[in-house]
Parts: sequence; structure tokens; C-alpha cells
Amino acid sequence: MIQSWIRPVCRIGKVSVVHIDLALDEAHERHAVSWLHEQERQRWQRYRVERPRREFAFCRSALRYLLCQELGCNNSDLSIAAADHGKPYALLRGKPVSIKFNVSHSDPHGLITITQGVRVGVDVEAGLRKRDFDGISEMVFGPNERAEILSARGAIKARLFFRYWTLKEALLKGLGTGLSTDLTKIELPRDVRHGAPRGVFQSPTDPATYWQLQDLSTQRYTAAIASEIVSSDPPRVSHTET
Repeated sequence: MIQSWIRPVCRIGKVSVVHIDLALDEAHERHAVSWLHEQERQRWQRYRVERPRREFAFCRSALRYLLCQELGCNNSDLSIAAADHGKPYALLRGKPVSIKFNVSHSDPHGLITITQGVRVGVDVEAGLRKRDFDGISEMVFGPNERAEILSARGAIKARLFFRYWTLKEALLKGLGTGLSTDLTKIELPRDVRHGAPRGVFQSPTDPATYWQLQDLSTQRYTAAIASEIVSSDPPRVSHTET
């Protein structure tokens, strides 16, 4: 039954992206909860608000299903733990596996990325909800990014804000460093900010590390993924300002 609320979005290199339909469906939610292990069911029950409770059940059960497909294992053999900064990872019969994944949701959409051996992050935002774009920009964007958002108006400002937001959030989740990373100190490549659907980002704090950034936005949501590039030959880096 889980297949009825998941569908493939795309495959970028070795990274698979899957969409999760988070629309209210009580029968689907009951089946989703049946896939959860005891601690996960306890966590599901602690949610006091219906929407995040449903999102957790649907996304975690879909993740379990996809990991079982990749690993060729039973759900009972699989467990999911969290690293120091909260990024989850999978264990098969108690041992960590090389498969990496990331999950994001914004009702009614969820996205899951799964890949082999490299770090990956994903973020999705449904619609263009009204926010204090200029105020938030001061906290999460670099000087060039802030200037571009400040100069935009109306719907263009909203689209620009959420595009930058999802790209940077995907990168942050890929890094797995949580709030210890100051997002104002890193900027998206200029060609990506100016509309290129993909680009290569080089970490200023770790110059040997490169990330592929990919815009996955549709008319229904804004989304992006960031996947680590592992190669003996450094890729061509998208242009960034100094």
C-alpha cells in the first residue's frame, strides 16, 4: 500500500528522489503506522497536532520501505538512529550501512533522497507563504544573497527567497552540521542564484569538498537537493564572488 503515496521524481547521478503524498487519508496513515517500530510509534503518539503527526508517519514509513528495497531486508531488521547534530542514519541488524538519505516535508508534499556512500540533503517548501523575507535574510543569507532579495519585489521576492532558502537548507542538511554552520558565511554560486538549475559548490571551510546543487522546484512547490561529489578530479566550480 505504501507505493500508493510515493512516486519517483528523478534520478540525478546516483541520487534517487521520491515524492511523498502527505494528503489526509486515515487508511493510509493506519498502514503507515504499522511500519513504525515501537519507539517511532511512541514518537508518533506524542505529536499533539494532526498534521505533523501524519507527516511523520507517512515520511518515516516511506523511508523504511525505500531502505528495505535498497538493502533487500525486512523492516524488522532495520533501525534508524540520529548523529550528533540530529541527522538520521540507517542500521541493518545494528550495523551502520553505506546508504545515505535525507527527508523533508511541507504539507502536502514530502521528498526523500537516497544514495550510496555520499552525503545528501533535501528541502521542500510548499507554496509561497508570506514571511518577513528581509528580516530572515539577515540571519541566513550572505551579503550578495541579501542584496538580491532586498532589491526584489512582490511575488519575485517570494520566489527568490524560497529558492535560496531551499538550496541552502539542502546544503546545510547535507553537511549534517546543524546550527553550528553560519549560513551567512557561505553563499550559493552566482550562476545558480541567477537561474541555473544546477551548479557546483566548493566549501570555503573545507576546500577539498564539493557539492552538486540541484533546483527541483515545480509549480506546486520549491525544492532543492545537495549531494556530495566524490571524485579524484576536482569538478569545475560554479562562479562565486569573493
